[in-house]
Amino acid sequence: MTTRRDFLLTCAGAATLPWLSACGSLTFASGSGKWFRLSLGQWSFHRALFSGEMRHLDFAAAANELGFEGVEYVNAFFKDKAEDSEFIGEMKSRCADHGIESLLIMCDGEGALGDANPRQRRRAVENHFKWLDAAAGLGCHSIRVNAQSSGSWDEQAERSADGLHQLCEAGDQRGLSVIVENHGGLSSNGKWLAQVMELVAHPACGTLPDFGNFNLGGGNSYDRYLGVTELMPYAKAVSAKSHDFDIDGNEVNTDFSRMLRIVKHSGYRGFIGVEYEGGHHSEREGIILTRDLLIKHQCS
Repeated sequence: MTTRRDFLLTCAGAATLPWLSACGSLTFASGSGKWFRLSLGQWSFHRALFSGEMRHLDFAAAANELGFEGVEYVNAFFKDKAEDSEFIGEMKSRCADHGIESLLIMCDGEGALGDANPRQRRRAVENHFKWLDAAAGLGCHSIRVNAQSSGSWDEQAERSADGLHQLCEAGDQRGLSVIVENHGGLSSNGKWLAQVMELVAHPACGTLPDFGNFNLGGGNSYDRYLGVTELMPYAKAVSAKSHDFDIDGNEVNTDFSRMLRIVKHSGYRGFIGVEYEGGHHSEREGIILTRDLLIKHQCS
């Protein structure tokens, strides 16, 4: 017996290429109704990648198979290859073979850019240089970093802004932007991260608003709709985080229609990245459900 969930997933899978019709007679792949393009965040396949079920070099092919136009890498999946020009060249070739754009590298584990110790802060900045070079080699527009710090509200803002400004100066030399995601701690407070952007005051510095990363710690959370609204004026990328879905295919934690209205009304026109992080569906199913939810609400 086919359940409604099975039916939804079957329809979603059948919609891989071409896209499902949306906005009346318009389709997502063409027409004036298309105001954003879809990219796939590599973390969506983190279980498959960590287990070896999927190879990092096969990510572009998987994104293409699911109908995406761009990819957003995570440095954890090629941590030892940042300075391997041959490997970076192979990544770029795989994308070209499948008509995929490399957009950014999400960089974690390279130190706190807002470290209280200026020397440690500078070391964290320099640790990111290899990822700037890798991103440039891939043809990305940015690297995504974390605004991690310690101290009071203002101390963390000033320290993070200093580290980010230093990194942006290095990014300038490579034609790259440095973008910050709401990713825990004070960075998940939209007001604080917006303040940091104002303090950095560098055109190459921006944000990557994530629909779901507004956990402040200690069981506290920040209003996700307010947070995205506060971060969109600085956005150079957007991440559509998803965890779970109801029987109608709606994300149970986030009103995607409301989020897309916020993103669209900010004037943003670019890629929106799918990042499925749940456990109730397979990774492929979660990606498809998130993708099709964005398509459904593209005219919000």
